[in-house]
Amino acid sequence: LHNRVLGLMKFKYVHFVKTEDKPKTFVWSCRNNNSDDELGVVKWYAPWRSYCYFPTVQAVYSEGCLVDIRRFITEQMKARK
Repeated sequence: LHNRVLGLMKFKYVHFVKTEDKPKTFVWSCRNNNSDDELGVVKWYAPWRSYCYFPTVQAVYSEGCLVDIRRFITEQMKARK
């Protein structure tokens, strides 16, 4: 499914790098596997009590890329429980 390294989670199309440790949550940079460009961040969104994806650039996402982002968020939510 994906490779795990301390502070790094790599999927097929994107990888996530932990950029910030907050008291109860984390902030992750979502980066393109080919270019290493940042596409967005995953961080806690208090009004929804959930991790959410916040795009930082205008980009086009394939179904596979969106699946990677969803899987990452799902894993982060499970880790909070």
